[in-house]
Amino acid sequence: MEEVSEGKDFSFSREEEKILEFWNSIDAFKTQLDRTRCQPEYVFYDGPPFATGLPHYGHILAGTIKDIVTRYQSMMGFHVTRRFGWDCHGLPVENEIDKTLGIKRRDDVFQMGIDKYNEACRSIVTRYVEEWEQIITRTGRWIDFRNDYKTMDLKFMESVWWVFAQLYGKGLVYKGFKVMPYSTGCKTPLSNFEAGQNYKDVPDPEIMVSFPIVGDPEKAAFVAWTTTPWTLPSNLALCVNANFTYVKVRNKYTGKIYVVAESRLSALPSEKPKSSAANRPGGDSKKSSSKTKVSSGKKAQDGELARSAENNESYEKLGEVFSGAYLVGKKYEPLFDYFKEFSDVAFRVIADNYVTSDSGTGIVHCAPAFGEDDYRVCIENQIINKGENLIVAVDDDGCFTGKITDFSGCYVKDADKDIIEALKAKGRLVKTGSLTHSYPFCWRSDTPLIYRAVPSWFVRVETLKEKLLDNNKQTYWVPDYVKEKRFHNWLENARDWAVSRSRFWGTPLPVWTSEDGEEIIVVDSVDKLEKLSGEKIFDLHRHNIDHITIPSSRGPEFGLLRRIEDVFDCWFESGSMPYAYIHYPFENAEHFENNFPGQFIAEGLDQTRGWFYTLMVLSTALFGKPAFRNLICNGLVLAEDGKKMSKKLKNYPSPVEVINDYGADALRLYLINSPVVRAETLRFKRDGVFAVVKDVFLPWYNAYRFLVQNAKRLEIEGGAPFIPLDLATLQKSSNVLDQWINSATQSLVHFVRQEMEGYRLYTVVPYLLKFLDNLTNIYVRFNRKRLKGRSGEDDCRIALSTLYNVLLTSCKVMAPFTPFFTEALYQNMRKVGSGSEESIHFCSFPKEEGKRDERIEQSVLRMMTIIDLARNIRERHNKPLKSPLREMIVVHPDAEFLDDIAGKLKEYVLEELNVRSLVPCNDTLKYASLRAEPDFSVLGKRLGRSMGVVAKEVKAMSQEDILAFEKSGEVTIATHCLQLADIKVVREFKRPDGVTEKEIDAAGDGDVLVILDLRPDESLFEAGVAREVVNRIQKLRKKIALEPTDVVEVYFESLDEDKSVSQQVLNSQEHYIRDAIGSPLLPSSTLPSHAVIIGEESFHGISNLSFKISLTRPALVFNSDSILALYSGNTKFLQGLQIYLLSRDHSNLKSEFLLGNGKIMVDCIENQPLVNLVLGEHVFLSVGDYYVRTKTG
Repeated sequence: MEEVSEGKDFSFSREEEKILEFWNSIDAFKTQLDRTRCQPEYVFYDGPPFATGLPHYGHILAGTIKDIVTRYQSMMGFHVTRRFGWDCHGLPVENEIDKTLGIKRRDDVFQMGIDKYNEACRSIVTRYVEEWEQIITRTGRWIDFRNDYKTMDLKFMESVWWVFAQLYGKGLVYKGFKVMPYSTGCKTPLSNFEAGQNYKDVPDPEIMVSFPIVGDPEKAAFVAWTTTPWTLPSNLALCVNANFTYVKVRNKYTGKIYVVAESRLSALPSEKPKSSAANRPGGDSKKSSSKTKVSSGKKAQDGELARSAENNESYEKLGEVFSGAYLVGKKYEPLFDYFKEFSDVAFRVIADNYVTSDSGTGIVHCAPAFGEDDYRVCIENQIINKGENLIVAVDDDGCFTGKITDFSGCYVKDADKDIIEALKAKGRLVKTGSLTHSYPFCWRSDTPLIYRAVPSWFVRVETLKEKLLDNNKQTYWVPDYVKEKRFHNWLENARDWAVSRSRFWGTPLPVWTSEDGEEIIVVDSVDKLEKLSGEKIFDLHRHNIDHITIPSSRGPEFGLLRRIEDVFDCWFESGSMPYAYIHYPFENAEHFENNFPGQFIAEGLDQTRGWFYTLMVLSTALFGKPAFRNLICNGLVLAEDGKKMSKKLKNYPSPVEVINDYGADALRLYLINSPVVRAETLRFKRDGVFAVVKDVFLPWYNAYRFLVQNAKRLEIEGGAPFIPLDLATLQKSSNVLDQWINSATQSLVHFVRQEMEGYRLYTVVPYLLKFLDNLTNIYVRFNRKRLKGRSGEDDCRIALSTLYNVLLTSCKVMAPFTPFFTEALYQNMRKVGSGSEESIHFCSFPKEEGKRDERIEQSVLRMMTIIDLARNIRERHNKPLKSPLREMIVVHPDAEFLDDIAGKLKEYVLEELNVRSLVPCNDTLKYASLRAEPDFSVLGKRLGRSMGVVAKEVKAMSQEDILAFEKSGEVTIATHCLQLADIKVVREFKRPDGVTEKEIDAAGDGDVLVILDLRPDESLFEAGVAREVVNRIQKLRKKIALEPTDVVEVYFESLDEDKSVSQQVLNSQEHYIRDAIGSPLLPSSTLPSHAVIIGEESFHGISNLSFKISLTRPALVFNSDSILALYSGNTKFLQGLQIYLLSRDHSNLKSEFLLGNGKIMVDCIENQPLVNLVLGEHVFLSVGDYYVRTKTG
């Protein structure tokens, strides 16, 4: 393996760019696909984004989820085709062209020419494709951009035609009207979820209008309220609630008589004698009226109407109250005469429960062309008929048609004032005011939306409802509540789907009709159209097929069939994606039929009403199946301030910037390890990405670097290259931490396989992170001596091989998540392996190999709990780890665990905590009293009213009861069976008599109690000083930027007058110090004059001692007497040899001795005879070697 740089010098971003170059050089993605081509297929559908804007964090998040799952499935042995797709049609493109070309009305397009308009649209569709490819590739996602699919391609559009024709053939298509959110800016209807994307607080007029009751002896009038005066010219009915109580009242001052809901009397304007009617606003009477709310789910407020007194003193009641049902059928005088031809069936009272009593007057005005509920209730009450004859008196540009003679050509929102004035002139205006409320605007054109009935082609979704709900049950979603609640509810309330749009740039509806409307042909293929029309087809967009006619099958006298003008809603196209992207059924029929439904899709929460829905509807209608089996639904990525990310506000960092600073892997892991993978929102924080680098990648890298450094050191010191031992050998290791990390690695593989099969990415990442934390902070930290070779070369090779195997396995497990970093580590680690794959992404996902030892895994985790508890006690009493303590007691009921702690784990606990002895104790009552507390957070909801009784009995449990409960794992209290998770057992320390808290203290966690003896002990003084000395040596190494593998010699010089104390410490603690620093601590008197000092520092008052530490490069020591014997006593030759050897590179000289089995021949010194030098006899490579040799004699 090659040497690697220090963590602070390692650039994750630059390394990722090198990996990208490597992948390109071996054509990694294509190679992976080729290698798995004969494997079972795993079908993944990638929802097509628009390429008219750049990718943002939402795209990167969804792309990361898709990449993780598909990489994992590839490593599991599947062939996973990944083709990028582009949504090319629809409003986003048209809106941009409209802005660019200054197009305001539909007529502008016709004047320009549909051909020029559509080609202008086509020209910008792929504007940002190159940028998308760069950014998506830079995030590490493997997907095919060369073999992408576009919804504007002829093959894709032909399959969309086939889908529609199949639905038509099944009787699932009809033509009718639908009231929809309508953008006058884009001149097109929007889906409900598109309509909810851009709400603004704006003022609107709110008025009350009177409708005189025909034939009423007292000339009474109904009063209705609205915030959309422009809908009043199209009024055809008034709606009441049949269950409400209504009342007839007279204004005491004007004499006018009104009918309103009794509960809404306070909404009428209050008036005083000799004053004009107050122009205060009123309230709304609809649950979901489009006119009063102009949206689904947004409720207009009452404004000032509700401020009137509960009992309006301006009015007196006339006669008895009556129900809403009594009013049904009563006729009233229309406001205008634009629809007088409907007089026989219209201008009457109808009833429906959508009228509410919490606002307005309890009477709602209905204009069926401009309100979803209005349209519904007017059809149900035969005021209009379902079909194509609805009169919509507002054109595509949002202006009144000639039908509304007084306001013809006027934009509806601008007409509000003129309509109010007209009503005032007619004496029909009861009240006027202004209301500021949340109102929907078009998310593209930023113009106010209106609700408008549009002629449309519909798919009969309502008839499919039961099958849709059944198919939804067959799918698996993460998180499941989105499926069970949000999506289920959406399906349960599904309405027929309007799939056509009166636009230009889209897939044209393949419907040709005769002039008399009697003959309809739905074309399902290019071939069919060519045969019917006799024309050659090269493109299916409007400007290339609108001119094509089909002769009538009834004969020439019936003329020609022409295509209707509409194009498909682009959601119909994306819903057809599973078929259209492979040109089914014209190509790939066998492939499709063998692999449908697809295995996996993933998109954002907003797609529950978008792509997820259209996929489900079309697959159910076509095949009676869901389109997908598994789905991951992510939430929304917001800016750090909780607002939507906005280019205008610049409230988020550029993704490219973040990747350049921290790397794509860090961004991927940050996004995946957040609530956004569970369909919740994420406030994006740049610091969060940095934290992933700091807390995950740097420790991981340092563990890998530690492996490489010590493998290199082993090669230098041992001579033999480092070749990892095989797994079978490693699993026989007697070292407890080897056993533990091998078992933990198998548990990691088991867990990740299990969770990835369940698509639970949010559980995988925390587990992976915990594993890496344990690897670096337990295995590497506690095994440093073994890994550095201080327990012998054989043990060192076992430890290094274990670390190598664990890192290699964890890299393979993490490869789908962090493709760059794992590749970087793998490429270096594979150099010492045999038969390794060219890329980590060509490797199979690890399988469980060997037996997992749950006991040792649990014991090590409990050991860490004990260490943490003991550290807490030390911190409470300001006892640093450098100060040795005499004894610790571990109390736990599990005898097996105590055996582990007092046996094979003991040395790690004592060394980490600097304690001299450990005493196990399984008598839980010897040092603690037990107390039971009910876990209210767990039991509260479950027990309800019984909680009080149960809580009382739990708290009254005796010591024996608690011990029995812990042993059996459950207890029955007041007929309720409680488990271990339901009751908290608190262990309260019983301090022995005669000692204080400062002398003995304890800390507990669940079933374990740790007791520390904090009393000072003179016998521990020398060990404490030794720790301080080692600590200062390590700090000095760090200060002069030494690497852990840099070999230096350490010299100690006492600066005290009485040097005996420090000498006694060095003598008694020699073994500990040597183990800790990896070499003997040398007296300063042995420092040779030719030694190179690289660091030196004096310390004072350390445990009342003062001393100086000097660090030097290893220096040669010569045995002059032995060398003189070689030269027959010639001192000049001795000096020449010394000068020559001191001029040599120390590491090269060391290597020569190793190669010569401790001997070298020197024959290159001019005018000196050849001599053979023996290491340890004539020369020593370090003062330490000489010092140890002479000391051991």
